[in-house]
Amino acid sequence: MKKKMAGVLTTVLAASLLAGGNIPVTVQKDNMIAEAQDEGNTQSEDAEAQDGEDTQSEEAAESEEEAKVAADPEDQPAATETPKEEKAAEKETQEREAAEDTSSDTASDEEALLKKAKKQAQQYDYTGAISTLKNNWKFATSDKMQEAAAAYMKKRDACVEYPLEEITHIFFHSLIVDTSRAFDGDSDEAGYNQMMTTVSEFKKIIQIMYDNGYVLVSPHDMAIVNDDGTMSKGKIMLPEGKKAFVLSEDDVSYYHYMDDDGFASKLVIDDNGDIKCEYKKADGTVVTGDYDVVPILDSFIKEHPDFSYHGRKGILAMTGYNGVLGYRTDGAYKSKKNLQDDQKAFLKANPDFDYDKEVKAAKKVVKAMKEDGWEFASHTWGHRNATTCTAAELKTDNKKWEKYVAPILGKTDMIIFAFGADIGDWEGYTSDNAKYKYYKSRGYRYFCNVDSSQYFVQITSEYFRQGRRNLDGYRMYYNPDMLSDLFDVSEVWDSSRPTPVPEM
Repeated sequence: MKKKMAGVLTTVLAASLLAGGNIPVTVQKDNMIAEAQDEGNTQSEDAEAQDGEDTQSEEAAESEEEAKVAADPEDQPAATETPKEEKAAEKETQEREAAEDTSSDTASDEEALLKKAKKQAQQYDYTGAISTLKNNWKFATSDKMQEAAAAYMKKRDACVEYPLEEITHIFFHSLIVDTSRAFDGDSDEAGYNQMMTTVSEFKKIIQIMYDNGYVLVSPHDMAIVNDDGTMSKGKIMLPEGKKAFVLSEDDVSYYHYMDDDGFASKLVIDDNGDIKCEYKKADGTVVTGDYDVVPILDSFIKEHPDFSYHGRKGILAMTGYNGVLGYRTDGAYKSKKNLQDDQKAFLKANPDFDYDKEVKAAKKVVKAMKEDGWEFASHTWGHRNATTCTAAELKTDNKKWEKYVAPILGKTDMIIFAFGADIGDWEGYTSDNAKYKYYKSRGYRYFCNVDSSQYFVQITSEYFRQGRRNLDGYRMYYNPDMLSDLFDVSEVWDSSRPTPVPEM
C-alpha cells in the first residue's frame, strides 16, 4: 500500500493572488501530511599569494656560492681541513640550512595568511581580512601583506549599507533528483509537483541569482540581540550593486514517505570532510553526492565564494517526528512506543538499528554543517499549524523539540513556522499574545512566516520577523511574474514536470 505524505510542505497565501500581496494572510494546504499528525501526533554557514624569496634566503644563497668559489681547486691551493676547521664548516652549514628552513617557513606562513585574507575579502569581510594580515608579526616586513591590506581597505571604504527592509527570503523543500520517480502518477505526485523544486531548477536558480549580484546573508546579520536582551538593526555592508537575500530549506528530515520517490535519503560527511547526500537509485545502488540544497550550495559557494556574505550559507527548518537529516533520532525509535506504520516498517527492515549510534552520527554532521556556515531553526516538532493550535498545544510540541531535536541541532533562537502559519497578524506581535510570550520565554527571537510579497521585514526592539517566498512548482507555474526580480521562470522550468501543476 502506498505510503501517505507525511509533511506539509508550504503555504499558499491568499495575498499572493492579489495584485499587492503585501499582507501575509495564510491559507493552509494539508494534502501532504497524514491526518493523524495534524490531530496532535505525539511521537514521532585581492591579492593573490605568490611565492617570494626572503632576504635571508638570498644571503644564504650568496654565502653558499662564495663557499663553492673558495673551495674551487683552481682558485685555491689544495689543503686538508683541520678537525677544528671541519667542525666550524659543519656548524656554518647547519646555520645556513636552518636559515633556509626559516625562510621557507616564513614564505609558507605568508602565503597561508594571504590566502585566508583573500577568502575573507571575497566574502565581503574586509575588516576581518585586514585584521588577519595586520595582526601577524610578518605584516611589518611583508610588502605583499601590506599591499593586500591597503587594497582591502579601499574596497571596504567603497561598500554601502544595504537596506534591511529590501532583503528577500526564499525557501525550498527537499529537491527532486529523479523526476520519473517523483512524478510517477501515484497519490504523491500532485504534492511533489506543487511543493517541490527539482535539482535542475535549483541549480539554475542559484546561478542566475549569482549572476544578478545576489549575496547570501543571515537573519542574524539583519538583527542583533543586545546584551540587555533587546534587539537592534544590524548592518550589512556590500559593494554597490550587490543584493542581499536569505535562503532556507524546510523539512530536511527525509521523511519515510519520500522513500523510493527520487529524493536524497540522508546527509553525510564524505572522505574529504564535505557534507554530501546519500541517494538510493532506482536499481537500489546507494551513491553519495550533491543531491539536495546543502551539498549543491556548498559546492557552488566553494567555486563562487562571493555568493556568501561572511561565510553564510542557509537555514534548515527542522521538525523531529521522523528524526533529523535522515537520521531516525526521535524518541519513538528508541522506546518503540506509539510508532506509526512507516516507523514500524523501518525498524523491521533494520533489525540492527542502534539509536545511540544514530544520534551520534547526526550530531557529527550537524557540527560540521555549523562550522561551515549553516544554521538551524525550529519548524515545530510535529509540523504544527501555529495559527490554529492553542498556546498549550504549541508548548507541548516545543517541549518535544527541545527534548529530541535540540540536543542534536543545538538550541536555536529561530522558528520558521510550518505551513507558514504565523502566531500573529501582519501588524506584529503584542505582549498579550500568549503564543508569542511562550516562544519568547523559550529563547525564540527570530520568526519567519510565508509571504508572497517581495519583502516583508519587521525589526523591533523585541523580535525579528520576515516573510519567505516559496520557489516551487506551484509558484513558478501560476505566478511567474512574482519571481521576476529573482529569475525568468522560462529559463529555469524543468520540462519533465507534468502540466498543468495541480491547483491548490
